[in-house]
Amino acid sequence: MNGRADFREPNAEVPRPIPHIGPDYIPTEEERRVFAECNDESFWFRSVPLAATSMLITQGLISKGILSSHPKYGSIPKLILACIMGYFAGKLSYVKTCQEKFKKLENSPLGEALRSGQARRSSPPGHYYQKSKYDSSVSGQSSFVTSPAADNIEMLPHYEPIPFSSSMNESAPTGITDHIVQVKVNKYGDTWDE
Repeated sequence: MNGRADFREPNAEVPRPIPHIGPDYIPTEEERRVFAECNDESFWFRSVPLAATSMLITQGLISKGILSSHPKYGSIPKLILACIMGYFAGKLSYVKTCQEKFKKLENSPLGEALRSGQARRSSPPGHYYQKSKYDSSVSGQSSFVTSPAADNIEMLPHYEPIPFSSSMNESAPTGITDHIVQVKVNKYGDTWDE
C-alpha cells in the first residue's frame, strides 16, 4: 500500500473524465461525416422548405396589401429577409436532431461531452437547499464524508420570487417628475428646451 486510502466501493463504476472540447479540438472522421450529414440534411429538409414557405407567405401578404412593398425595390427586400429568416430557422430547428446523432456515436469525444452535458443539466449548478438535520433518509448519504456540512447540501432548483412592490414602492426614487419641459422648434426642425 502506498499510504493513500482507496475509497472506491466494490463494483462501483468509475466515471470517465469529461473530454475538453475547445476551439483547438480536431473532430474524428466519424464526427466529420456526421457534421456533413447534419449540414446537408438541415439544409435540404429544414432550411430550404422554411425559406421557401416564408417567402411564399410574405409574397402573399404583400399581394393582399397586408404588407407594403418598397416604392423603389418592390417586394424584393422583404422576400430576401423572409428567406434569410427561414434559412436560419431551419438550421436552428435541426440542432436537437444533430445532437442526438452525435450522442449515438460510440467512440466520439464530442458525443461523450454531449452525453455528459445532458446528465449535468438534470441538476442545475448553483441551486442548493439546506437539508434538515432530522431527515431520516439514509439512502442519499455516502459512506465516506469529507465534511459534516457536505451532507446537508443537495442540488435542487430553487427560485425565490421577488415581489413587485419591493422595487416599485412609493418611497423609491424613480426619476419621474411632473415638470413638463417645453420644447421649441424652429422652421428647420431643430428642437431645444428652455
